[in-house]
Amino acid sequence: MNITYSDATKALNAAIEKAGALNIPVSIAVVDNGGHLISFARLNSVYGVIDFAVKKAKTAAMFGVDSDIMGDIIAGAHLHAYGMINANDGLLTIAGGAVLKDKEGKIIGAVGSSGGTPEQDKEIALAGAAAIS
Repeated sequence: MNITYSDATKALNAAIEKAGALNIPVSIAVVDNGGHLISFARLNSVYGVIDFAVKKAKTAAMFGVDSDIMGDIIAGAHLHAYGMINANDGLLTIAGGAVLKDKEGKIIGAVGSSGGTPEQDKEIALAGAAAIS
C-alpha cells in the first residue's frame, strides 16, 4: 500500500496549518513509502531547507521510523555513521520527519518539515501525520 495523492494533500494541509499557527516559515514534503516526493509546500522558507524537508521525510519513510529516532539508532549503533547517513542519496536524521500510516497501521509514506527548530519541525510533521492516521 502506498499513500494516495488525496491523503498526501491532507497531511500537507494539516502540516501547513500547524506551521501557520506557529508562524514558522518552513518547507514541507510528503513522500510515498519509497521516499518519492508526492506533495510539497514552501512557506516563505529559505532555499536551503527544501532539501532538508525532503530528506527528513525520505529517511522516515525508508526506515519506518521518525527521522529523529533513526538518528538515535545510528548514534547508538556505534557504527560508521558517515556511511549510513550518506546512503540512499543522503539521509537526515534530526527531528522533523514523521512516518505516515494507513488505518491498519501500515507505513504508506512520510512527511518532513524543515525551517524551524527541530522541536517545531517535529510538531509540524506530526500534525501532518495525525491528519491521516
